[in-house]
Amino acid sequence: MSRYRPPRIRGSAYVTPQGFARLTSELKNLWKVQRPEVTRKVAEAAAMGDRSENAEYIYGKKQLREIDARVRFLSKRLDELEVVARPPPDQSRVFFGAWVTLEAESGDRVTYRLVGPDEFDMDPAYISIDAPLARALLKKQRDDEVRLLQQGVERVYQVVEITYGRATE
Repeated sequence: MSRYRPPRIRGSAYVTPQGFARLTSELKNLWKVQRPEVTRKVAEAAAMGDRSENAEYIYGKKQLREIDARVRFLSKRLDELEVVARPPPDQSRVFFGAWVTLEAESGDRVTYRLVGPDEFDMDPAYISIDAPLARALLKKQRDDEVRLLQQGVERVYQVVEITYGRATE
């Protein structure tokens, strides 16, 4: 079995101001707080003697590798992200950053916000702009129908509301 991993598909380079602030804060915390603390622990573990059988040393080195990989990723990603701070001129259509309320055929309503792929984990109501539902919603207007094939079943939603401020629910 090889260790080759195919390169990840790049997500959209858009981010909301809140998402950018969160990623910047994470990078700062990793670099200024967590990394120095783990480095100190690794140095203490290394001072104890034999490193080959020192679990604290081995685990600390693994933590450092993970932190360094995340720092590298965040540093590169933050440089290429485009912060979308203003709503689009046509606010009657669905674009990046929109809060969209959908109504299913069953009458259930759900509200989502379209955000960048780096920030959809901030809130359960956030969906990535690269997600199939978000792609189907792009440029739709109020009362438009959205058809989406999910797990072999076609689901139909109707766009009930589009806002670019805070969520209505």
